[in-house]
Order: sequence, then structure tokens, then C-alpha cells
Amino acid sequence: MSSSASNDVLSWTNQDPRESSLFNSWGVLYRFQTTVSASGQSVTTLWRAIRPNKEDRVAKLEWSATGSLGRVVIGKNTLPMADLVRPDPRHYGARVFNGPDGLQYRWRPSSNGIDVVLQDPNDNIIAFYHPTRQTRYQIGDVFGELHFCRNAGAGTVTHPPIMDTVTVTAMLYRFCAAWNL
Repeated sequence: MSSSASNDVLSWTNQDPRESSLFNSWGVLYRFQTTVSASGQSVTTLWRAIRPNKEDRVAKLEWSATGSLGRVVIGKNTLPMADLVRPDPRHYGARVFNGPDGLQYRWRPSSNGIDVVLQDPNDNIIAFYHPTRQTRYQIGDVFGELHFCRNAGAGTVTHPPIMDTVTVTAMLYRFCAAWNL
């Protein structure tokens, strides 16, 4: 995949996506923060910066007791995390989910063998994750980039409900790939 002016690129810190930040030259846009309760329950919260020093909670991911996929709360909707990373039998390594618009999207390994692309229902690539060599930044060590292809497909990938869902599902895809789930 190539980076171009029509892409919004977020640098992604940390190899463990459950405790990471996504940022660009303007600062941190998304932040995954994981806490463990006294009972051992792990909960990851996704925060989105809405202005300097102000964040909104986008999602809460409650991991199972074994540390595997549990349930996710996005807005007022609660669903199994597995619904956001359903294996797609038509493509090896692909995962599908239904977006907030009701349409089905697919994360899958790209033909270049490096990136993971997100396709809309018409197979347009609307976002992709590109692993990078570890690079140190003040915010943290970066291991990859999440590219939003602003003008692809319906051109809505950078609108908050879709962009938030893309960010949650990208994190879950990375988690599933890392743990062979």
C-alpha cells in the first residue's frame, strides 16, 4: 500500500494494541487503556481526543476471564467482541464485521504480504494497517501505522462512527492475529 495525501495516517504505539496510542502531528487522537480489576477482569477503554485535554469514551472492551475475546460496548450497543472479528471463510486470514451503517466490512491480509487492508462492501480499500520498524517517539515506540483512505468508497471512513469502529476492529484484528484466535 502506498501513503498519499488522500490518506490520514496515525502512528500506532506499542506491540500490544490493548495498551497503545494512535497519534499524528496534531497529537494523540485515540488511546487504548487497559486496567485489571481486583477480581482479575481486564477492561480496555478506547478514548478519542475531542479537543486538547478532553477525551470521549468510544468503546469499552471487557475481556473474558481467560484473557480472550469477551464483550464490547460501543456507544449504547453491547455485543460479543467475536462479532467484530468473524472469520471470513472466503479469504484466508480475513475477518468481517458489520459497521455502524449496517454494511459488512472485511479486514484481510493484502496482496503485498505486509499490510492488512480494510475493504468496504464493494471491495474498495478504505483503510489499512502497515507494520513499521520500531521507531521511538516522545509519545512512545511506534510499531505500525493505521491509514484511513479519506476519498475511497463512500468517503466516510474518517467520520467518527465509522472511524471509531475501524479503530476498534483494527485493534481486535491485531489482537487475534497475535494470539492466533
